[in-house]
Amino acid sequence: MAILLYRLGRSSFHRRGRVVAVWLLLLALLGGAAAAFSGSTSSEFKMPGTESQRAMTTLRQQFPQAGGATGTIVIASATAQKLTPDQVEPVVSQAAAVPGVLAAVDPFAARSISPDGRYALVQVQFSAKVTDLTDAQREAYENVGQGLEGLRVEPGGEPVAGGAPEVGSSEALGVLVAAVVLVVTFGSLVAAGMTMVNALVGVGAGMAGLFALTGVVELNSAAPTLALMLGLAVGIDYSLFITSRYRQFLAEGMDAREAAGRATGTAGSAVVFAGVTVIIALAGLSVVGIPFLTAMGLAAAATVAVAVAVALTLLPAVLGFAGERVLPRKHRAGQAESSRRAPREAFGFRWGRMVIRLRVPILLAGVLGLGALALPMQDMRLALPDAGTAAEDSPARRAYDLTSEGFGPGFNGRLIAVVTAADKEATTAAAARAAKLITGTEGVLAVAPPQLNASGTAALLAVIPTGGPTDAATEDAVHAIRDKVATITGADVSLTGVTAIGIDISEKLSDALPVYLLLVVGLSVLLLMLVFRSILVPIKAAAGFLLTVGATFGITVAVFQQGHLADLVGVDTPGPLVSFLPILLIGILFGLAMDYQVFLVSRMREDYVHGDTPQQATVNGLGHNARVVTAAALIMIAVFGGFVLMDDPIIKSIGFALAIGVFIDAFVVRMTLVPAVMSLLGRAAWWLPRGLDRALPNLDIEGESLTTAPATAEREHSMA
Repeated sequence: MAILLYRLGRSSFHRRGRVVAVWLLLLALLGGAAAAFSGSTSSEFKMPGTESQRAMTTLRQQFPQAGGATGTIVIASATAQKLTPDQVEPVVSQAAAVPGVLAAVDPFAARSISPDGRYALVQVQFSAKVTDLTDAQREAYENVGQGLEGLRVEPGGEPVAGGAPEVGSSEALGVLVAAVVLVVTFGSLVAAGMTMVNALVGVGAGMAGLFALTGVVELNSAAPTLALMLGLAVGIDYSLFITSRYRQFLAEGMDAREAAGRATGTAGSAVVFAGVTVIIALAGLSVVGIPFLTAMGLAAAATVAVAVAVALTLLPAVLGFAGERVLPRKHRAGQAESSRRAPREAFGFRWGRMVIRLRVPILLAGVLGLGALALPMQDMRLALPDAGTAAEDSPARRAYDLTSEGFGPGFNGRLIAVVTAADKEATTAAAARAAKLITGTEGVLAVAPPQLNASGTAALLAVIPTGGPTDAATEDAVHAIRDKVATITGADVSLTGVTAIGIDISEKLSDALPVYLLLVVGLSVLLLMLVFRSILVPIKAAAGFLLTVGATFGITVAVFQQGHLADLVGVDTPGPLVSFLPILLIGILFGLAMDYQVFLVSRMREDYVHGDTPQQATVNGLGHNARVVTAAALIMIAVFGGFVLMDDPIIKSIGFALAIGVFIDAFVVRMTLVPAVMSLLGRAAWWLPRGLDRALPNLDIEGESLTTAPATAEREHSMA
C-alpha cells in the first residue's frame, strides 16, 4: 500500500494544476447539485418492526386524517381568572386559518381545560407531514395568538420541533481555535492555511454531496451536522499528519516532490487505515437495523471518505504550489546555521522517559482514575429527546413547560392505544375492555373515550400518563399497559405515539449496544494485528479503548443526566441521554482512537525493527509523534467543542461526548498508558506466532518498502 500511495503522492505533486482543477470542478458540480436537488431533513424517528411503529402505520391507514403533522397550542390566563370561550375563540380561529390546517379543535368542546380553568389546549391537525411544512406555514403557526390581551399563548408540537440545527458562530469558533493550533504547530502561516483550506474543500465537497442526496433520501436533521462535525475534525487532522511528515522529509534534505511522495506513502498509509476504520465503524451502524441511524452513519462515513481522498490527492498537489514555504522562514533561510546548533530535545522524549520510569504508579493511577470516572455509567438512561430538554427560550420548550404547569407532565407524553377488529361491534367491545384495563394501570392518569373510524374496524384511545415522556415511570407504564391489553381476545390492541416510539427505539438500541461494542472491539484487534503483526499490542489497544469509552460515558451521564456542572455547557434541564448517542460514540471514537494508536505505535515498531531496545523504541515513538498527536487531538477537541455551544440537545451532547472522549483517549490512554504498558511488555509486545506471521498479509503501514522507491521513481521520472 505504501508504494501505491507514494506514487499517488508524487503524481499529484507533479500534476498539481490538474488535480486542483479537478477538485474545484467537482466542488462546483456538487454545490450546484445541492442547490438544485436538496430537500428537507426530518426530526422524525422511525423503528420498523416494533409494536409502536406497526401501530402508527395502522393508525395512519385507519385514520387518514391523522396522517399529517399535529400541533398543540397552549393557552393560559394571564390573571387568576378562568378562561372563557370568548377569550379562546380568537386563538382557535387563527389556528384554523393557518395554511394547510385541516382542523383546530375548540378546547371547551373537547373538554381540554385544566381543572382550575386557567389553561386550555387547542389541538391542531395539518394535512401535510411535518417534513413537508413550509417556512411560511411554520411561521404562521408560531404567530397564532400572539399579542392577545390577557392571554399567554404558546404554540407547540411537531410544527415547532422540526428542522435542522443551525450552524453558526459557535462552530466557526472551533475552526478558529483549530487554525491557531495549526499555526503554533507548524510555525508557518502557509502550512497552517494550506492545511485548513485543504480540509475545508473536503468538507465542502462532502456536505454538498450529502445535501444533494436529501432530495431522494430521508435524513434525520442531526445527520448533516454530525457529518460536518466529523468531516471538519478528520479532514484537518489527516492533512496535519501528512503535512507534518512532508516538512520532516524536507528538513532532512529531500527534494519537494520526493518528500511529498514519501509523506503520502508513510503518513498517508496511516491516514488510509484510520479513515477506513472510521468508515467501517460508522457503516457498521447499519447492523443495528434502525433506518435513521443507518442513514446518519453512512452520511458521516461518506464525508470521512471524501476527507481521506482529499488528503491523499489534493494535499500533495497543494504542497507542490507551496514548496518549502511550509517550513518556518528561519528554517528556509538559515538551515546551515540552525544545523550547527544542537536541536533542543522535544518534550515528547522527556515525557516518554518519565512515563517509563514511573510506569507502575502511572498505570495504577490511570486505570483506577478512568474506572472511577466510568462509575456514573451504571445509572445511564436512554431516551429520544423531547421538548423538555430543548433550550428554555425555544417555542417548543415554552409550550412544554406551560402544558406541564397547567395539566401536569403527562400531557406532554400522551400515548395512543390502537384497537382493530373485524367489525364495529367487536371493535367497540375491545376498546371498552382496553380502556378499563388501561385506566387501572399504575402510572396512568386518564384515558379518553374511544374514537372509532368511519368503518368501525378501528378505534383509538388517548392515554395520559402521570409522568413526562422520558420519565422511568412512563416507561414502566407502557410495559404494564402492553402486558394487560395482550390478554384481550378477538381484537388487536397496540400502543404507539411519540413517547412509545421513543421507548421502543431506546430499548432496541440498548440491546444492540453490547453486540456493537463486541463487533468494534473484535474489529480493532483484527485490524491492529494486521498492522503491527503482534498479539498483545491489539489487545492492549482494545483495553485502552474500553477505558476511554467507559470514562466518556460516565462523564457524559454525570453532566447531561445527573446535572453536575451542567451550567458550564448550557444544559438547562438534565435528562436521559439521547438513545443513539452511546452506539454512535463507540463507532466514532473507535476510528479516532485507532488513528492515534497507529501514529504512535507504528514509530515504536519501526525503531524496534531497526534495532532499538523496546524502551528506547517507546521513547522514540512518543518523542517523534507527541507534538503532532497533541495538535491533532486539540484540533478535534476544538471542533467538537464548538458544537457544544449549539442549542440543539442532540448535537450538544454528541459534541461534548466526542470532545471528552478524544481528550481522554489521546492524552490519558495513548500518550500515557500506552507507553507505560509497552515498556512493561518489552519484547513480548511484538511477539507473533510464526504460522500466523506467515498467514497475515503485510500492510506496510510504516512504509518499509519505500526504501527502494526512490530509485524506481527516478527511473520513471527519467523515462517521462
